[in-house]
Amino acid sequence: MTARILRWGIIGTGKIARTFARALSTSDSGVLVAVASRTPEAAASFSAEFAGIRAHGSYEALLSDPEVEVVYIATPHPGHAHWSILAARAKKHILCEKPLGMNHAEVSAIVRAARENDVFLMEAFMYRCHPQTQEVARLIRTGALGRVRGIQASFGIDGAFPASHRVLNNELGGGGILDVGCYPVSMARLVAGAALGEAFSDPLDLHAFGHVGEASRVDEYTMAVLEFPGAIVASLATSVKLWQENSVRVFGSQARLFLRAPWHPGLGENPSEIVIERGKGQPEVIRVPAPGTLYSYEIDAVRAQLERREAAQMSWADSLGNALTLDRWRRALGVTFAADRVEG
Repeated sequence: MTARILRWGIIGTGKIARTFARALSTSDSGVLVAVASRTPEAAASFSAEFAGIRAHGSYEALLSDPEVEVVYIATPHPGHAHWSILAARAKKHILCEKPLGMNHAEVSAIVRAARENDVFLMEAFMYRCHPQTQEVARLIRTGALGRVRGIQASFGIDGAFPASHRVLNNELGGGGILDVGCYPVSMARLVAGAALGEAFSDPLDLHAFGHVGEASRVDEYTMAVLEFPGAIVASLATSVKLWQENSVRVFGSQARLFLRAPWHPGLGENPSEIVIERGKGQPEVIRVPAPGTLYSYEIDAVRAQLERREAAQMSWADSLGNALTLDRWRRALGVTFAADRVEG
């Protein structure tokens, strides 16, 4: 029996929304049927790029569209909780861009809404669905490195952003921790969990230092040290004003592992490579075939696990733990957002 194709709608018309729409255009498991913007003009401009989709001049209109089964939420961070909750109440399945919420409280509210309305919900960490990440977790679970003792992970960008850009805007949830630091945090939690035979692990302790912009009031570059169960220690770094190596290293008692491209893994004729080094011998290079597109794996994950309502690659409990760790990192630097001050 051939699995049916899911009908998608996109909320938001920014860069990531267009990237996701292009992935849907080549997908065997999903098709884009509608897009929504805050203005009819922006929605019409977007729909003109993808023939045959409906343009809605408000997000509410898309949530009322009976043809839309799954909603991809691609708004700035502060809108994720609001629109995810409304999507759940409209009985739409949800794939929401990371971070799922501005803090743990928002993620808890989103998960509660998904559960109460019996809809699928997944935080869109596309790298978590890629074969490279799945192979890394498998290698660690099977003891390829021996006992895992250390993790290093970084994701830093420096695009010479103007002061008005969202990544330097406190009101839009700017700063490295929420924007790209969520990747190293989620990877460290995945690796530590795999080492302990679990899907993920949450840190016992966290200490951090960094630079918070006087004008931006967001973390512009920062590093954190985390202690996990099993005497596993992780060093994480993120930034929006400092270009970093953007890699992952895992150190075990018998070998070490290196990922040159953890967040945007290789595809097609340029497959991902996992490098394992043991002593002074030649490194073992494991090439991971990935015939799909960067976002096709998470699109497929939604359809494959729709009836379960959550995906193994990024479960609800995993998203909750990730949000709590991000909260702790921000708290260590004194970075707060309006969402942190909401009562209830």
